[in-house]
Order: sequence, then structure tokens, then C-alpha cells
Amino acid sequence: MRRLDEMEVKLTFVDDAVQALTTADADQSQRLAALERALRDLRGEIASMRVAQGSDPHDEPPPPHY
Repeated sequence: MRRLDEMEVKLTFVDDAVQALTTADADQSQRLAALERALRDLRGEIASMRVAQGSDPHDEPPPPHY
């Protein structure tokens, strides 16, 4: 009987750990998606600023380390 109780305690611990990891994974996924959206928006803003300034990145010479 004691062994069964120990197994139930361990199973409860594992179940709690899995639930915590699932929640953490969902939170991380939401944060990653938000960061990807922010990066996409920033890239769009930079491209718009370049167009407004009349500069095309393809016209620029390569950096000196090339």
C-alpha cells in the first residue's frame, strides 16, 4: 500500500510539472509571436524610411570587410 501511495505522489508531481511546462511553453510561444510581429513591423518601418529618403540598399557599396 505504501508503494502505491508513493507512486501516486510521484504521478501527481509529474502531472504538475507537465502542466507547468505546458503553460510556460504557451507563454513563450505568445511572446515569440509578438516579437516576430514587432520585428516585421520594424523592418517595414525601416524600408519605408529608406524609400522616403530615396536610398536603395542595393545601391550602397558593400561593407569594407568584404
